[in-house]
Amino acid sequence: MTRRLAEVALKVGVSEATVSRVLNGRSGVSASTRAAVLTALDVMGYERPTQLRGDRARLVGLVLPELQNPIFPALAEIMGNALAQQGFTPVLCTRTAGGVSEAEYVELLLQQQVSGVVFAGGLYAQADAVHSHYHHLAERRLPTVLINAAVDHLGLPQISCDDAVAVEQVVGHLSSLGHEKIGLVLGPTDHVPSQRKLEAFRAYAAKLGLPVLDELIEHGMFSIEGGHAAAARLYPRGATAVLCASDLLALGAIRAARRQGLSVPEDVSVVGYDDSALMNCTDPPLTTTRQPIEAMGRAVVELLVKRINGGEVAAEELLFAPELVVRGSTARR
Repeated sequence: MTRRLAEVALKVGVSEATVSRVLNGRSGVSASTRAAVLTALDVMGYERPTQLRGDRARLVGLVLPELQNPIFPALAEIMGNALAQQGFTPVLCTRTAGGVSEAEYVELLLQQQVSGVVFAGGLYAQADAVHSHYHHLAERRLPTVLINAAVDHLGLPQISCDDAVAVEQVVGHLSSLGHEKIGLVLGPTDHVPSQRKLEAFRAYAAKLGLPVLDELIEHGMFSIEGGHAAAARLYPRGATAVLCASDLLALGAIRAARRQGLSVPEDVSVVGYDDSALMNCTDPPLTTTRQPIEAMGRAVVELLVKRINGGEVAAEELLFAPELVVRGSTARR
């Protein structure tokens, strides 16, 4: 107990006596300090005293994929801060290959009597995946919000970046540079945001009079390696520019170009999606579509807290406008 008091006090920046007063339910501690001490207990893995366990209802689960893509830690930080300002404690649940599944995380979070759950980059975006755990949450009426496009039948609110607008911005930019044979590197074929990007590309390219060739469309896993493999197949087919569905895919596409003796952007232009951390520091700095994650993250928390507090939230999708950020990985053909 003495060690626990010292560790929590150091974490929060208060005295051990203050921590002791919180743990024993005594007065003389501000609400913000009390909340900080209880949050530190949860984060550090300590059990709360029995009389304080009812406060666990102020927990919110954040279920994210593995954090290799910098966009997800950034989202978690934004949402975590917004939740803390509302008096909730975020519980970060990250999925890894062979690790705890989404469905298992849902059961764990329900056992902790969380107030709500947020999903990002989850199975809800894959048409061929199992979605029963989402239906379970909906049936229990547990406040739940999804980030970015989902399959149609889940009946849960979504906050998304507008994929169609993003594609139109990129295709318009590449077309203005003289590119006609534009390749696509997308996620898996059942991935809803990738399907939306492909649909938007076909429509907008046809509107501009650009060729839409199946041989210039590749699908793969969201990773540098997936981008490398997909782009390596596109360059020999004549693609002079590649639109990628994530920044990691774009970094893989740049690597594939160099492995084939091509220069970016002199021989081929590459565009990413997300504008995740450090994309302005790559070689060359990456032209990419910026998701407004600050606004999206805060909107997610606003919807979730409204639902937690008993307000009505429609099971619809709110679309946020992306921004094309032009840097050094695109050039005139």
